[in-house]
Amino acid sequence: QVQLVESGGGLVQPGGSVRLSCAASGFLFSIYAMSWYRQDPGKERELVATITSAGGRTNYADSVKGRFTISRDNAKNTVYLQMNNLKPEDTAVYYCNAQWNVLQYWGQGTQVTVSS
Repeated sequence: QVQLVESGGGLVQPGGSVRLSCAASGFLFSIYAMSWYRQDPGKERELVATITSAGGRTNYADSVKGRFTISRDNAKNTVYLQMNNLKPEDTAVYYCNAQWNVLQYWGQGTQVTVSS
């Protein structure tokens, strides 16, 4: 059974930091590209960051460059998103995504709220 389980979300003040984790099981994690998406109510789901299967390449949305870092540990089947200098506009549900060829899996999401 394929599972992607996100954790680490919550309420954080502007300028603060949060690290999200996504634990994967039920598929060969090490060959999948992993991504984080986010979605605010009433808006389309937005790609935040992507990391290749071996972790050699990463890509970021312009809105998070220099503030967010995606990483992965293939030995632990886990992908991370370190979010620094958070802004109110980063408030959203954050989703973990795994993709290999036409196969794609999603997590259930974790809420991040940036507010004072």
